[in-house]
Amino acid sequence: MDESPEPLQQDRGPVLVRQQRPAPQGLCEMLKARLWRSCSCSVLRARALVQDLLPATRWLRQYRPREYLAGDVMSGLVIGIILVPQAIAYSLLAGLQPIYSLYTSFFANLIYFLMGTSRHVSVGIFSLLCLMVGQVVDRELQLAGFDPSQEGLQPGANSSILNSSAAVLDCGRDCYAIRIATALTLMTGLYQVLMGVLRLGFVSAYLSQPLLDGFAMGASVTILTSQLKHLLGVRIPRHQGPGMVVLTWLSLLRSAGQANVCDVVTSTVCLVVLLAAKELSDRYRRRLRVPLPTELLVIVVATLVSHFGQLHRRFGSSVAGDIPTGFMPPQVPEPRLMQRVALDAVALALVGAAFSISLAEMFARNHGYSVRANQELLAVGCCNVLPAFLHCFATSAALAKSLVKTATGCRTQLSSVVSATVVLLVLLALAPLFHDLQRSVLACVIVVSLRGALRKVWDLPRLWRMSPADALVWAGTAATCMLVSTEAGLLAGVILSLLSLAGRTQRPRATLLARIGNSAFYEDATEFEGLVPEPGVRVFRFGGPLYYANKDFFLRSLYSLTGLDAGCVAARRKERGSEWEVGDGGPAQGKDLGAVSSRAALAPAAAGFHTVVIDCAPLLFLDAAGVTTLQDLRRDYGALGISLLLACCSPPVRDALSRGGFLGEGPGDVAEEEQLFLSVHNAVQTARARHRELEATDAHP
Repeated sequence: MDESPEPLQQDRGPVLVRQQRPAPQGLCEMLKARLWRSCSCSVLRARALVQDLLPATRWLRQYRPREYLAGDVMSGLVIGIILVPQAIAYSLLAGLQPIYSLYTSFFANLIYFLMGTSRHVSVGIFSLLCLMVGQVVDRELQLAGFDPSQEGLQPGANSSILNSSAAVLDCGRDCYAIRIATALTLMTGLYQVLMGVLRLGFVSAYLSQPLLDGFAMGASVTILTSQLKHLLGVRIPRHQGPGMVVLTWLSLLRSAGQANVCDVVTSTVCLVVLLAAKELSDRYRRRLRVPLPTELLVIVVATLVSHFGQLHRRFGSSVAGDIPTGFMPPQVPEPRLMQRVALDAVALALVGAAFSISLAEMFARNHGYSVRANQELLAVGCCNVLPAFLHCFATSAALAKSLVKTATGCRTQLSSVVSATVVLLVLLALAPLFHDLQRSVLACVIVVSLRGALRKVWDLPRLWRMSPADALVWAGTAATCMLVSTEAGLLAGVILSLLSLAGRTQRPRATLLARIGNSAFYEDATEFEGLVPEPGVRVFRFGGPLYYANKDFFLRSLYSLTGLDAGCVAARRKERGSEWEVGDGGPAQGKDLGAVSSRAALAPAAAGFHTVVIDCAPLLFLDAAGVTTLQDLRRDYGALGISLLLACCSPPVRDALSRGGFLGEGPGDVAEEEQLFLSVHNAVQTARARHRELEATDAHP
């Protein structure tokens, strides 16, 4: 680039030569250029577009079977084996038939294989989304006139309509439930695809990790509460709305005497076996090449015991019931239902997008490759949009299965095809074998899968020590999820996170700096001992941006630490002429200084300093209010004979000062080289040299 012929020089400092930037492009020209690039077409551009939308078409050509195939097949088989029992179990959460969970697992794996950019993420049914889907399904079923306490997994429930208000429907409870779920899923996917098209992948970054952990904790308690009735074998109403967790616990306590002994014994045995196996797997994880398929073994054994022991007929134990095989014909979700659940789908879209993008980025960092957040939104969105026409419900990436994929040697998303093949085998042939599987066993599988999320409660004390604000976000999100609803918990978490961010920028740390011995470095005088204050100079550091929300705090901090309210004193001095007041923390005593020969004689005699240096290194940005604040501050200090200097300004801060008219625009303004300095030490030395020159001028008029 061309260089400016006038270099920016600083007293006793290095030389900065400012580059001349090209003239900024106008808005119309910029829009025309982008539109031309977007609309222009060629063979190479079309190929690149297809490869961007379907990343599998790019990495499949570079696939190395000898290196990757064994690990992909092994991890795919293991995930497929895990998916089958989880799919059947999570249908309880969603309030749907198990066949729909199997459909969801099958199609989600295939679509993400084609469109995903992460090599290790496992996309499919996710407990938190199943819970949110189930809450919407229960609400709409109740509004349609179905009994909310009726379970869709009960044999023979598929075509029952329990009161006259539901008779207007053209299908039974389970048919209407999947219609609600598919409408909700389609709206969720459309939101996610729209976010990807508009390149809004960054939005998920505003769902902080404490928020997501607190949401997972609160939702896990809600899931645990919803499964207790299956563990005990009691029939209680499915409560909706605020206080659902508390009301469910009260109903459980009232119905505890009606618990089914067979279900209680089965739940106890299954929980002990599953928890023990999980603990052993965690302890000997490094020695085990493949995780133990404990869930599948427990489900197989429990199904055999229930079938041959006739537990449903003899003890009234609830079982899964008929699970059909094959695929159902596609069906378009109903627009009427899509309108009803459009608002509910927003929360599902945000939660699914946040977990999917965060997991994809986490595994990419751990394994040394990159992912595209916007493409991940498109991939997860298509995993919801397309299967919504095929009797599926909302999906996203799941941490537990993704960790298992990594641990079993997954190298690419080809493992998802293997997992889908396992699920397809169950769909075509093996599904009816789970007819006699007890629902209490499925509830045990769900409860044990919540171990990781429930254990996050032990992270709260450590999080409080690290950042009380993050701990409050965590606790507020979890408490709102448990006491109100999951959607309200997500909203509360977002609000608390934004308030936390605003609070940190609105009241950042402000300190006075002192010199470290004879070095050129300055640090906080209240944090370190033995620092040497600069005589006649106050070095002020403001640890955050300067903008409209914290400009008053900036001035209060500066005036309090320097002991001089420049704005008030300058105003009084203007009113009283040469009579002005200075004291500790503000005006205190009236002193008539009379006529002075120069500005340098004003401040040192009364305030104890002649220059204020602001360390702008932590100053991330300035807005218009921030620039105006600095201009007013310079004017007030100038009226008192005090100089204001800025040090360590970043290029964006320099540009903001220049655009705001702070630097050398009008007559009487201070030039940039006299106002901005590369270091605090440079500014301090320049201030002292100027003051000595003014004193010498006053001594020899």
